[in-house]
Amino acid sequence: MLDAALWGLIQGLTEFLPISSSGHLVIIPALLGRDGPDLATSAVLHVGTLAAVVVYFWRDLLEVIRLTPEGKRRLSFLVIGTIPAVLIGLTLRRPLDRLNEQPRLVAMALVGTGLILLGSRYLHRGERRAESAGARAAVVMGLGQALALIPGVSRSGTTITTGLFEGFTHREAARLAFLLGIPAIAGAGLLNFADLIGTDSGVSGSLWVGVVVAAVVGYGAIAFLLRLIARTGLEPYGWYCVGLGIVGILVV
Repeated sequence: MLDAALWGLIQGLTEFLPISSSGHLVIIPALLGRDGPDLATSAVLHVGTLAAVVVYFWRDLLEVIRLTPEGKRRLSFLVIGTIPAVLIGLTLRRPLDRLNEQPRLVAMALVGTGLILLGSRYLHRGERRAESAGARAAVVMGLGQALALIPGVSRSGTTITTGLFEGFTHREAARLAFLLGIPAIAGAGLLNFADLIGTDSGVSGSLWVGVVVAAVVGYGAIAFLLRLIARTGLEPYGWYCVGLGIVGILVV
């Protein structure tokens, strides 16, 4: 149960803060000399983070379900923005999954994430609102999200950075990044569950503790980032990623 709670805490914090959940779930266990979460754990924890983002953005999703004019624009953004990750993920899934078995490479990718975040300070500070997001923004941010299929690369970090490149404010880029993450998180969870079919792996009751922890912590992480990102930018997270990545390279 303690392991489940620990993995849930890491998943909830790092899925939404731009510091890479995949990187932490590989590097932290390696630093502690422990096995990381197995496939069943990863699949179930995605339920928690999915619940967090769905609950936080329920009003936006309700607009999509009702197919209001704004909801149709948001649905189009989500569909177009998800296509790059789907195409690349289905094509390169096995090679990318094997990277999880190489903590040092994951740590190097985490350093790369940090450099991307630190470089975001040089992007033009635009004033665009999320409501203006069109097909081009969806493609650009979708490509940023696809880059995060590499373990150690932060999905929220790359999508927020590409959103800044498209001229959105920090807060609006983060909103779009989190919304774009809904189909990505759901898809990752479904793929992991599909892999469990026909195996002996089961979902123990204690794992649902991890789900609750991931959901609660994830909701708090979303609220925290949206409240502070306009003031702090992405640089503090960039320095953190570089630091942890260097530790990982030297130690694991």
